[in-house]
Amino acid sequence: MQENEQKLQETEGDAELNQEKRIKKAEESPISEPKTSDDSVQDIEETPIPYTKSKEKSPVEEELSSKEELSETEETDEAIDEIEESNAEDAEDKDNEKRHHIPLLDYHAMSMENLVGELQRLIRNEKVQAINKHASSIKYEFDQKFQEFLEHKKEEFVANGGNEIDFRYNSVAKRQFNEVFAEFREKRDQYYKKLEQNLKANLQKRLEIIEELKGLMNVEEDINTTYKNFKDLQESWRNAGPIPRNNYNDVWRTYHHHMEIFYDFLHLNRELRDLDFKHNLEEKLKLVERAEALANEPDLGKAFRELQTLHKIWKEDIGPVAKEQREEVWERFSNATKAMHQRRQENYQELEKVYEQNLEKKQGIIASILHISENVTNNHKALQQQIKEIEALRESFFKAGKVPQKVNEQTWSTFKEAVRKFNRNKNSFYKNQKKEQHDNLEKKRALLDLAIALKDSDDKEMATPEMKRIQSEWKKIGHVPRKYSDKIWNEFKNACNHYFNRLHEEKNEAQKEEYANFEKKNACLDRLKAFQLSGDPEKDIVSLKKFISEWKTYGRLPYNKKHINGKFNKIVDALFKKLGVSRQESELLRYGDKMQQLAHDDNDMAISKERAFIRKKIEESKSEIRQLENNLQFFSNASEDNPLVKDVIKNIDQHKQALETWKAKLKKLNIIQHNRDKEVEEGNNTEEE
Repeated sequence: MQENEQKLQETEGDAELNQEKRIKKAEESPISEPKTSDDSVQDIEETPIPYTKSKEKSPVEEELSSKEELSETEETDEAIDEIEESNAEDAEDKDNEKRHHIPLLDYHAMSMENLVGELQRLIRNEKVQAINKHASSIKYEFDQKFQEFLEHKKEEFVANGGNEIDFRYNSVAKRQFNEVFAEFREKRDQYYKKLEQNLKANLQKRLEIIEELKGLMNVEEDINTTYKNFKDLQESWRNAGPIPRNNYNDVWRTYHHHMEIFYDFLHLNRELRDLDFKHNLEEKLKLVERAEALANEPDLGKAFRELQTLHKIWKEDIGPVAKEQREEVWERFSNATKAMHQRRQENYQELEKVYEQNLEKKQGIIASILHISENVTNNHKALQQQIKEIEALRESFFKAGKVPQKVNEQTWSTFKEAVRKFNRNKNSFYKNQKKEQHDNLEKKRALLDLAIALKDSDDKEMATPEMKRIQSEWKKIGHVPRKYSDKIWNEFKNACNHYFNRLHEEKNEAQKEEYANFEKKNACLDRLKAFQLSGDPEKDIVSLKKFISEWKTYGRLPYNKKHINGKFNKIVDALFKKLGVSRQESELLRYGDKMQQLAHDDNDMAISKERAFIRKKIEESKSEIRQLENNLQFFSNASEDNPLVKDVIKNIDQHKQALETWKAKLKKLNIIQHNRDKEVEEGNNTEEE
């Protein structure tokens, strides 16, 4: 008996060592440390869909309905169900745990091009079975964004006059995404096809182990040898690999069913059974302590994954304990699991608060987009600014974070409709603007035709103001379609330049004569400057009148040289003043030459114009005198020594002198007109005789 106990202890020692290695392996598995609470929840959400538990029990299960087994099979607590269901998935896919190590990014905030790049990166760097959820999320976001993008392009196409049925759009991003996603599906299908083959092979191994376990009770051999074979079969079971999920529960129950039968068979050797129970209790207490310690693990995702591993070891690798201890040890393990579940629920609640805050942000962004959509400007420059504002709001929406799942679709739809409304109004503006631009094009073509017709005209009095008018009209007309803009502008500019270049050439030709007149007047001015009074006033007056007559003969001057007339008049007035001739008399002397010229020219129209000009000057002088005399009344109490009064009086005297001069000129003009009329009358009488 002592030898049997020693062998059993050695066997159990090996099993305990293997158990420690499995726990250590679970602890040392590379785990991506989530950086935020959000990542932790994403990890936890990898928990698979629950399988349905069988409500019926086999006869053996009835026999084994200890409190522990009753708790494990009929416990409906949500926390326990989550762990058990997750382990059912692990049984099918032993790489399932690695899925939790790849964080789910905020795909909603990514552009279509970035989504393609992220999916490509996952396919190249990660196992295909570990990125199924990532690929599905990326595809969902890409499809949503591409649909929005496609609708926007379709609206632009229709707004530009296209027929909706003819709309086609070739998207490089869509083509690239389809290629990358097809690669993912191909690799995924290959993996699951191979996995299915492995699962079936593992199922066959496990069924063979069950058959061997059933045969242990029919072998006549030493009990220690039989027990060692039992332990070997347990180890083989642990290493047999995953099997199809739909076979998992039945195979697991069948295995435990025959394992309990073997324990009953060992009942004949109570010492061996008690030792095994003792070993199992020690192992389960270790798991309980590990589970309880997880309450202090700050990384919630990591803690939940380790709890899943502990549950799997509890169920798969460790046998039952004595009935009197089963309830107590299970209760502790169950409470640790419930505590973890409570932590998860609290974390979910905190996340829900964050999601609600994100929802408020997104609703505010949608409201801003709607406000702009309902107040689209009718100015191109301002509309470009609104387009930038909409793009910035779209970026803010994508970066605002997740919202509660129950309102996710509604929020996304409201956002899309708000953006679509802006695009419709924007496209409507540009559609109307294009119509207006075509109308402007027709107006400019009409002006262009007119400019072409006038560019070679010789009627300068008509053509010049008309060309200036159509240039002014051209500036008032708005934009034309871009493809016509440069062409029609160049044609119009060339026509205008052609006309005005001709005009300038003719003016330049005329200015040659004006500059020649300037040179002559300049020479005359130099001689006048050198003139010295002889002391004989009459002779000097005659000489000055000759200077004035010569000056009048030289005709028009260039506009920028007309100041020379002022210099000449100033010198003449100074010389007349030295001769005792007043400025008025000097001006009348100069005007007398003009009168003689008008008389000899036989031009009644010129005389009429001159008379109208003089009368206008007379009225202006009278008006100025009246205004100044009225102003002088405001200084009735002021002394005549007052500078302001002096200035007003001086101005009045000057205007009175000017008035007398203009009246004298008018009198001379009237005399000339009278003489001309008399000559005409005498001429008519002579003809009658």
